[in-house]
Order: sequence, then C-alpha cells, then structure tokens
Amino acid sequence: MNKRDFIPVILGTDTNMYGMAKSFHMQYGIKSVVIGKACLFSARNSNIIDVKLFDKFDTQEVFLKTLVGVSEELSKEAEKLILIASSDNYAELIINNKHELEKYYCVPYISRDMMERLIDKESFYNVCEEYGLDYPKTYICTKETKNNLDLPFNYPIVVKPADSVLYFETHFEGKKKAYIIESEEEYKNVVNTIYSTQYDKNLIVQEYIPGDDTSMRVLNCYVDKDSKVSMMCLGKVLLEDCTPTLIGNYVAIQNDYNEEIFEKYKAFLEKLGYRGFANFDMKYDKRDNKYKVFEINIRQGRSSFFVTGCGNNLAKYLVEDLVYGKNLPTEIADKEHLWLGVPKKLVLKYLDDSRLKEDVNRLISENKYSFTLYYDKDSNLKRKLRVFSYYRGYNKTYKIHFKKKN
Repeated sequence: MNKRDFIPVILGTDTNMYGMAKSFHMQYGIKSVVIGKACLFSARNSNIIDVKLFDKFDTQEVFLKTLVGVSEELSKEAEKLILIASSDNYAELIINNKHELEKYYCVPYISRDMMERLIDKESFYNVCEEYGLDYPKTYICTKETKNNLDLPFNYPIVVKPADSVLYFETHFEGKKKAYIIESEEEYKNVVNTIYSTQYDKNLIVQEYIPGDDTSMRVLNCYVDKDSKVSMMCLGKVLLEDCTPTLIGNYVAIQNDYNEEIFEKYKAFLEKLGYRGFANFDMKYDKRDNKYKVFEINIRQGRSSFFVTGCGNNLAKYLVEDLVYGKNLPTEIADKEHLWLGVPKKLVLKYLDDSRLKEDVNRLISENKYSFTLYYDKDSNLKRKLRVFSYYRGYNKTYKIHFKKKN
C-alpha cells in the first residue's frame, strides 16, 4: 500500500481544531486525526476528521504515552505526521515533550526556554522591552502586594492573569478572562477573589487604552524551520466576544494592512529565533499613535481561520515547510475578507461605526466572508443544526453581557 505524504494530528476538539482541520481539507482534500479527552460539539458529526478520545489525555502521564502509541498506528499510513495544538494547554504539553515527540512527529513549536519567556505575560513584557515592541503601561500585582492600592496610573484599568494556563484551570463564580475595572473598591474585590482560589501567580494590571473593539488588531504569522517568517495576516477587530470567560476573543474580523506592523513583528520573530504559528493581540492607542501588544499566543488563535478565509491557507505553510522542505518568501495577506464568529445581523446591530457597517454589508453581498464552523463539504443535517444553534445562542449572550466601550 502506498503511503500518504502526511497526516495532520490535531490535539483538542474545539472550534480552533475545526478551523485547522477545515484548512487541511480545503487545501489537500484529506481528513485530520483529532485527539482529545472529550468530544466537544465542534468535532461531532463531521466527515473531515477522525476523532480519538482518551481519558485524562491532557495530563503528562497519559499524553506522551498516547501520542507515541497513535504514531505507531498512523506511521503505517503516512510518511510524516504533523502535530498541531488547538489550545494553550496542549501547546505547552507538546513543548514540554518536544524532544521525545520529534522522534515520531513534525513538531512546529518553540523550545521550552522560549515558551517560558513568552507565555508568562510579565516575562513577555520584558521581551517586548528588549526588542522594542510597544505595550501598555503595566504594574505587577503579587499575592503579597495585593493590598497595595497605589497604582501608577488612573482608572479604568485592566486586570488579567500572568499565567493563563493555571488561571484556565481555576474555577470560581464571576470568573472572567480579563477584567475592566472602574474603581479602587472593584479592584480590591477582584484581586482578593482571584487570590482566594488556587491561582497564586502574578496578576497583570494595565492602564486601559481608550477605544472600542475596532481599535484592536490581531496579527497571525507562520515562522518556518529556519526561523524565517513565511506568512503574515493582520486583522481589524470589529467585535469582541462578551462571554465573561471568553473576553478578549474575537467574533468579527476584517482584513487590514499595516507595513509598520509587518516590518516590526517580522524582525522580532526572526531575531528571536521563533518557530511555528504566532498570534499577537494589540490595540491602537490614539493618544500616541502606537499599536501596543498585549500578548503572544504560541499557536494559531481561536479566530485564525480568518487567515485561510483571506486566501492564505494555514495548512499550506505547515505542509510546505515540514513535509516538502520548501522555504517560502514572506506572503502578506492582502485580500478583502470578513470572518464571522456570530450571526451577520448581530455584528451589524452592535457595530457603531457606519463606515464599517457599510464594509460588512458589502463584503457579505460580495460573498467575501467566512465562518469557521460552516463548511459546505461537511454539512450533514445534524451538524448544520448544531452549528446554527451555537451561533444563534450569541444573540442571548449579547443581550445579557454586552457593554459599550469608550
């Protein structure tokens, strides 16, 4: 039996996973193997993935043993196996086991040392300082200094965990991914609530940059095995997710283009010696005309199917680099596109800018838009109804949680 050139092996069963599997299917017409500990709705009733579930797969004890076993099975079918994480936790597990996993898989991820410098936000801002990336004014709150109320900037402020992986595993009433805080009393309550849980790492306290969701930008990049940037795609955020645990995620993105951002971040990634997908969140500060970065995700982002929608298929960069060993010149996404993670009418309802509303209507009328979870080649009735119900559920979410930003 002739072997295939490669099989994508995607870890996790969420929307991010589906965006990657869809990209592989669109580009190469192949199914991806998906591994997780539970089957979320994004992975159900799909014809483009083969799902394998393992209890406690997200623990070190099970993770490595399972992937080695899966590789022995899949290596009979393909020459190469490409390992892809769809969450921070799986990306961290891959990197922590990279030395062993590279015996069986193509592993497009950075080293553990680099990961530790980048995923902790406090450390990341030190890296920004070193490489000349702009970021918001920042104060570090520790468990020992939580009662210090003498902050170096005025309210409103933003509070978020320095260690997002540990925080993700922490559960308490009123939990949010990030907090926009208006007063000293609110600050005290939030900080004390967080530190009453198992979370004991630092908190990042930042000056709030004025501006609504449309001031946000998201930059997606792919860096090849020689640490050369082969893809950059910039998006202008139209609307953020207002679900408390998903604040900071995006539900509507329009393509954007900015030479200064491209040049600065290309130089940063290449000087750093980065590897694989990188996803940056930043905000335009009209007070000094600078784009200030909040964080880097060391994987493709939840909304990164936007890149494939723009005509720069995410899967292509992995395969050309890892399977065929090609060094691609840097491709800058420049096609008009609108990515949606909520119903079209909802975006138009909550988007204030009349010019941007015109853009949204035009891109929809010209069929220059995409959803991650809708796919005409994976559209059995059960799946279509479940995806429709998921997107429709955002109407209720926005009625309950949406707040205008200045």
